[in-house]
Amino acid sequence: MPADLNDWNNKNNNIKFEPPKFEPPKFLKSGGGVIIIALALIVLVIIFKPWVIINEGEVGILATTGKFSKNVLNPGMHFYMPLIQKVIIVDTKVHMISYKRRAEMGSMPDRYGTIKVYPAINVLDSRGLPITVELSMSYRLNPNEAAYTIKTYGLNWEDKIVNPIVRDVVRNVIGKFPAEELPSKRNKIATLIENQIRNQLDAIDHKPVIFESFQLRDIILPENIKEQIERVQIAKQEAEKAKYEVLQAKQEAQREAAIAQGKANAAKIEAQGKADAKLIEAKAQAKANELISKSLTRELLKLKQIEIQGKFNEALKSNPNIKIFLMPGGVVPNIWMNVNKDTQKVISSGKN
Repeated sequence: MPADLNDWNNKNNNIKFEPPKFEPPKFLKSGGGVIIIALALIVLVIIFKPWVIINEGEVGILATTGKFSKNVLNPGMHFYMPLIQKVIIVDTKVHMISYKRRAEMGSMPDRYGTIKVYPAINVLDSRGLPITVELSMSYRLNPNEAAYTIKTYGLNWEDKIVNPIVRDVVRNVIGKFPAEELPSKRNKIATLIENQIRNQLDAIDHKPVIFESFQLRDIILPENIKEQIERVQIAKQEAEKAKYEVLQAKQEAQREAAIAQGKANAAKIEAQGKADAKLIEAKAQAKANELISKSLTRELLKLKQIEIQGKFNEALKSNPNIKIFLMPGGVVPNIWMNVNKDTQKVISSGKN
């Protein structure tokens, strides 16, 4: 080995290696480290966002390492630990499920996801004829059992609970009636469907769904059944019209008979009144005659005869041509006549 190389190695072996000293920046020495740590924490909070705000009409389900908490989070602000926990927000507002014909399926907006539209339900009546049913139903998630419902049925719980029950109930109810009776028993059928849906939802464990309302919108029958029903309805209307006309004619005849009977009764009453009036008049006249007869005594008649005889005597003095007639029969009136050239006067006395 060359002597110069040995000399170089000997020199280097005697040199001690010291690492360079690290000195922090000046802004860290003056409290800048605290600012950086604070900024880092703010960034982490913004990225992971360890809080959640739950609105009215919603509840939150807290899941810790995949396990759901039984108690739901009510509306308001709630904090949780990111990466370990998460909050699932579910809607508890009223939802609607509607079964419609395909021509109408796009007519109902679903802005908030609370309306589900399905094709109309095809069922068979009691004789196997195809029937199409349109209906709507309102319901909502039971907020107290939201965690159990989501854990058991998932977020698409409506398709697993509500839809199958509605279809099954409609098929069972419609299948008990012939197609011809469906229009006339529409209200009864709607009540049966509503009650059975309500009962089946209430019978589910933990009652995950709260029933709100039900509406049977339409029952679409086959064309031949519709024509048959129309013919029956027309026949019934004609029969009712004929029945009404007969009843109207009968009432008119009864009215005319009543009028005639009334007129006859009025005439009878009038005749009876006249007869009664004549009878009363006759009785009154007879009574008067009886009273007059009782009042005519012999002395009164004698006095009357003397008064009339005096009048005759006075008349004889001034009228010498008087003719006097005596009537037979006992007590008779005295009649005298005063005959002049132009006139003739007859005077009758009272009874003698």
